[in-house]
Amino acid sequence: MINVDPELVTFIMLGGILVGVLVGYPLAMVVGGIGIVMGILLFGVDISLQLIYQRLFELINNYILLAVPGFIFMGIMLGYSGITERMFSAMYLWLSGFRGGLAVITILIGTILAACVGIIGASVTALAIIALPEMIKRGYSKSLACGAVCAGGTLGILIPPSIMLVVYGPMASLSVGKLFFGAFLPGFMLSAMYCIYITIHSFVQPHIAPPVPLAERAVPWGKKIYELVISLIPPGVLIMGVLGSIFFGIAAPTEAAAVGALVATLLAVVYRKFSFQILKDTATESVKVTGMVLLIGATAYAFVGVFMRAGGGDIVKELILGAPGGKWGIFAIIMFIVFLLGYFIDWLGILFIVVPIITPVGEALGFDKLWFAMMICVNLQTSFLTPPFAYAIFYLRGAADPSLGVQTGHIIRGVIPYIIIILIGLGLLITFPQIILWLPGQMIRGF
Repeated sequence: MINVDPELVTFIMLGGILVGVLVGYPLAMVVGGIGIVMGILLFGVDISLQLIYQRLFELINNYILLAVPGFIFMGIMLGYSGITERMFSAMYLWLSGFRGGLAVITILIGTILAACVGIIGASVTALAIIALPEMIKRGYSKSLACGAVCAGGTLGILIPPSIMLVVYGPMASLSVGKLFFGAFLPGFMLSAMYCIYITIHSFVQPHIAPPVPLAERAVPWGKKIYELVISLIPPGVLIMGVLGSIFFGIAAPTEAAAVGALVATLLAVVYRKFSFQILKDTATESVKVTGMVLLIGATAYAFVGVFMRAGGGDIVKELILGAPGGKWGIFAIIMFIVFLLGYFIDWLGILFIVVPIITPVGEALGFDKLWFAMMICVNLQTSFLTPPFAYAIFYLRGAADPSLGVQTGHIIRGVIPYIIIILIGLGLLITFPQIILWLPGQMIRGF
């Protein structure tokens, strides 16, 4: 064992993560490796391994995390059900005649998928396959089209049922149900702000998003209404089944996830998309994604255990609380740190490493715990759009048809306005905290 000052331990462990990730090693390997090595050096083999084992056992046995594979299964199965294509076709008849209409449709479908899927990979990929070709073929700016796909697709990580919120709850000792309903209005607010931006941008520069000719959308009103209703009923049933049961206290998030997985499977059967091969593929992919979440979570959780025992948590807390600017200055520093980390570390790593450290800081500053958590989650929306470590950009780049000529530069230029919109949204949530707190308050009274 070696005797090292907590300040040096903090610098080595946090700096080591940043260096390891930038070099290109997987986050789980970096975090787990640093945690084990530093634990052995600081506390010896027996104590460090016992500490790490206890942390791993505590995480893996957290009951609420059973919702993770359920929601992942639900999202993947919905991708096979064909509801995205149906919704796009129905909304195409209503909105494609407006400038920017196809991009607005993309955001709206992304919002609906967010309330059904909760996995950005599934949402961004689906929109890249279905909506992106239509926009580019109709003369839309590639940057505008790509930005709409990325922004709409990433709403799934915020609007419930979100895997991010399921993971965040245990990290901060918060009710996942409260987090779900605290995220609803901020998520819809961002969706509305995206649509407003597209509409204004399209009218200012009409050539970037021309309307679809009338001849291509000339359908009787009765058929348009029928197609819209039929396309929206299945996701509406799923949303009410999953989130309604949580809101009214009928089911916990874990039980609601199981219901969602069953309903998604039944929708695939109804749409004649179901097969045992699809069931096998969905289950296999669910195991892979769940395994990735739990692996990163387990290694990060163990890392935090060593970090906190070595006094690193106290050093970070004292450093942040000693910053100038008072309560709101410190809050701004925390938000900037989370925003900056989004450039280099994926959201899972940020949650598992940062949340246990900054949550006590938020409480010490007197912020409402739920509001503080949701501000972090909304901030993390930017991590999917800020290169070099931007999941949405990678998903879109991989799923886009090469014949469309979409380059990484188009995507990056397209997502920049949405990053700014998210930051504006954070300002609105600071000014009007009830956007976050009102709906969970209704849920609590419902119990």
